[in-house]
Amino acid sequence: MRGYTSERVHEPEGVRVSKPSKGREEPGATKRQVLRVLGPGLITGAADDDPSGIATYAQAGAQFGFQLGWTMLLTYPLMVAIQAISARIGRTTGRGIGANIRAQYSSALLYATVALLVFANVCNIGADLGAMAESARLLAPGIPIPLYLIVFAAVCACGPIFLHHARYVAILKWLTLSLFAYFATLCVVHVSWPLFFKGLFWPELSTRKDFWLTVVAVLGTTISPYLFFWQASQEVEDTKTESVREPLLTRPSQGGVALARIRLDTLIGMGISNLVALAIMATAAATFHVKGIDHLDSAAQAAQALRPLAGPFAFALFSIGIIGTGLLSVPVLAGSAAYALGESRGWRVGLSSTPSQAKWFYLTILAATLAGALSNVFKISPIKALVWSAALNAIVAAPMMVLIMRLATSRQVMGQFTIGRAWTGLGWLGTGIMALASTAFLLSLLFGAS
Repeated sequence: MRGYTSERVHEPEGVRVSKPSKGREEPGATKRQVLRVLGPGLITGAADDDPSGIATYAQAGAQFGFQLGWTMLLTYPLMVAIQAISARIGRTTGRGIGANIRAQYSSALLYATVALLVFANVCNIGADLGAMAESARLLAPGIPIPLYLIVFAAVCACGPIFLHHARYVAILKWLTLSLFAYFATLCVVHVSWPLFFKGLFWPELSTRKDFWLTVVAVLGTTISPYLFFWQASQEVEDTKTESVREPLLTRPSQGGVALARIRLDTLIGMGISNLVALAIMATAAATFHVKGIDHLDSAAQAAQALRPLAGPFAFALFSIGIIGTGLLSVPVLAGSAAYALGESRGWRVGLSSTPSQAKWFYLTILAATLAGALSNVFKISPIKALVWSAALNAIVAAPMMVLIMRLATSRQVMGQFTIGRAWTGLGWLGTGIMALASTAFLLSLLFGAS
C-alpha cells in the first residue's frame, strides 16, 4: 500500500526559488530546481503522444507523406494556450474543470460533457492497451496478447492506487523519456528535408473525405479534452500536497510566480509533444509513404513494418516507445475520467488522497482501465478505432473549449486572475479552428469525395 504520512512535500513554486519561506520565492534557481518546476505540463504533453496518437500520426504520414506537417505548427500555440488556461483555472480556483462547470452550469450540460469525455477516454484506453500488448509481443513473441493486456492494465491501474502521489508523479516524469525513442527512430531513416519543410510551412488542402478525417483526427489527438481536465486537476493536487502552493484566490501574492511556472511548464511540455508527433509523422512519410504503404492497422503494425524498411533498431525503438508512452498515458486517461466524473458527482477526488478517503475516485480509475482492456475482445480495426476516436475527440473538444474559455474570462470564477487579451485571443482562435475543422469533416462526410 502507498505510504501516506502527514508530511507535505516542500518544493519551490517557481523557477526563481532557492528556499521556500512563508510562501514567497527568492532568486537563484538551479538546473535541478528548473527541472522540478516541470510537472503537470510536461506529463500532460507527454501523455498526448499516447499509442493512439502515435497510430494517428503514423497513419497521417503513411497516407499523406509530409503533406500534413503544417498541422503540428498550427496546433502548438493553440494547445499551449488551452492547456495553460486549463491549468490556470485549477491553480486559481483550487478546483478542477468538472467542479467549476458543476458550479456554473446546468446539470444536463455537465453530465453530457462528462459522459462524452469518459466514453472517449475508455475507447482510448482500450486502443492504447491493445497497441502496448501487440508491441510487447513483437519484442517478446512467446507470451500471448491477453496476458500482456492483463499485465499492462494491472500496472496502469495499480500505480496511481498504491503509490504515493509524489512518487507516482516522479515515475510519470521519468516515463516521458520514452518519447525520445521517436527522435532516435527519425535519425535512422532517410528524410527528404525539402519535402519535410514544404509540408511544414506550405499547407496543401483537399476536399477528400479521408483528408479531412485525418486532419480532424490529428487535431483531436493533439488537442484532446482529457488533457484539459488532467492538467487542471494536477494543479489542484499541487495546492493540496505542497505547502508553499495555495489557490490564487486564497493567496493572490503567489500569482506572478505561479503563472510564470505554468507558462514555462506548458510551453516545454507541449513543445516536446509536438516535436515527437512531427518526428513520428516524418518517419512514417519517409518509410511507408515512399514505399506505397498508405494504410496501417495499428501502432504495433507500424513498428513491425519499420523492420524491413529501416532495420531492427528502428523497429525496436518504435515498439519500446509505444509501451513507454502507454504506461504514461493510460493512467492519465483513466485519471482524467475519474476527476471529471468525481467532480461532477461531488465525490472526494485526487491522487493525493488514500483509496479509503476517495474510494469512488479510485474505483473509477480501476473500472475505466478494466473497461478499456475488455474492449479489445471486439473485432474492430485498431487504426479505424483510433482515428475515429481522435476525430470524436476533436468534435467534443470545441464545445468543451467554449466552456473553459467562459470560465477563464469570468471574474466570478477567476477573480483578478482572469486571462488577458493574448490568452483570450489564442484560446478563442483554437476553439474556432477546432469547430471549423470538425464542421469541414462533417460536411466532407456528406458532400466530399471519398
